[in-house]
Amino acid sequence: MGHVQITPSILNADFANLSAEVARIASADWVHVDVMDNHFVPNLTFGPTMVEALARSTDIPLDAHLMIADVDRHAVTYAEAGCGSVTFHVEAAAAPVRLAREIRAAGARASMALKPATPVEPYEDLLPELDMLLLMTVEPGFGGQKFLDMVLPKIRRTRALMDKHGVQTWLQVDGGVSLETIERCAAAGADVFVAGSAVYSADDPDAMVADLRARAEAARA
Repeated sequence: MGHVQITPSILNADFANLSAEVARIASADWVHVDVMDNHFVPNLTFGPTMVEALARSTDIPLDAHLMIADVDRHAVTYAEAGCGSVTFHVEAAAAPVRLAREIRAAGARASMALKPATPVEPYEDLLPELDMLLLMTVEPGFGGQKFLDMVLPKIRRTRALMDKHGVQTWLQVDGGVSLETIERCAAAGADVFVAGSAVYSADDPDAMVADLRARAEAARA
């Protein structure tokens, strides 16, 4: 496993003041940007123009999570907009291997996401093509949802597959991650953690980033 990384989601931040909101999480490893198109998920958030503006306004790399239909056509746009990592959903991708290679060729880390009910086993052979695999621990679409414990066995199975193939692929979890749930995820084998409401509902978001990191590191130790 890689070292613990905390990637706060700005889905629960103040959209009218994103530059200042990102400055409140200075110790974060990445800023998680939830891109939703109102087709793949029933919510609408950011597009490439906003992402490009955000990339210019912070030194923290952007981790774009594309919850969009027709992702084969649009994902590379987010790499070109300045994201350091671009995640597409396998449920929306027609050609995931080609897409991962296109994202890498555009200079970003290539990541693939699975919804809670999507099994990981059919994609075992894709792991070497990916820099990161994201396992959703809620149904994608909205922040503030309750963590789904049913995904924990999938996290363990995914880590076992990664170990079996000796890949350096990061394993990210997203959805309901908090001080109460992060230890379970870390113990199951995740090393990159998206936290939205847990961070931005805290009085001091950056202190929450540090607390989450400490909890995850302790669970892995």
